[in-house]
Amino acid sequence: MFSRSHRGSTLLACGTALALASGLTACAPEPEAPRPSETPATQPSTPAPTATATPTPPAFDRAAYSIDDPTSLWVVSNKLRPLSPVDFAPQDLDMPVGVENEFSQPLREPAARAAESLIAAAAEAGHSVRIISAYRDYATQVGLYSGYVARDGREAADTYSARPGHSEHQTGLVIDLDDHGDCYLAACFGETPAGAWLAEHAAAHGFIVRYPTGKESVTGFMPEPWHFRYVGPELAAQLALEGTTTLEEFFELPPAPDYAEER
Repeated sequence: MFSRSHRGSTLLACGTALALASGLTACAPEPEAPRPSETPATQPSTPAPTATATPTPPAFDRAAYSIDDPTSLWVVSNKLRPLSPVDFAPQDLDMPVGVENEFSQPLREPAARAAESLIAAAAEAGHSVRIISAYRDYATQVGLYSGYVARDGREAADTYSARPGHSEHQTGLVIDLDDHGDCYLAACFGETPAGAWLAEHAAAHGFIVRYPTGKESVTGFMPEPWHFRYVGPELAAQLALEGTTTLEEFFELPPAPDYAEER
């Protein structure tokens, strides 16, 4: 039998041991919780952008309007292509409004409106422009051409005046323009500020310079920088885009330097 003092010592020793054991247990590091995987989550792949093809604009339709029908805005009249019938007369003639018109000659309605627009735009740009010739009927052309032949001879007349039935003026789609200067119906008109402006801006209003310099062997006529032919804004823009200056070349027609019977 243990004595009371021995018993206390024993309890004390056991308590110290337990305390030491408890302290060691409390100071021991706790096991780490499992970490989430550090491998990045797989992101959904973004498909590569698909190249969108730019739509090709449709080719210009050269057959959209007739080049033979005298009522067509695209009719081509030259020394090899008389109007049919030769005494053709437009049915939609109208007088241009608000513009100076030396001989009060009408135009086909769309050409009359375009002439008003072109001349107004020229005025805004500082150029005073007037019409000095527009529609001429078959009988008028007979008189003019005969007078030129009597004065200058047929060969010379054919370089600057169309024979009756071949004249663009008879289509009602042509205006001759002037700036009240010294180049009335003269080649120098193209070198005037007004003439240069008109040549540059005519296409925006549906007109072209019909008989350009350097194309005499194609059109059959001397350069006429005052002679503007209405073909409509679409064709005028296409001619400008391609850099083609004559209707003969654009429509792949034979050059027309002379009349058929002279070939």
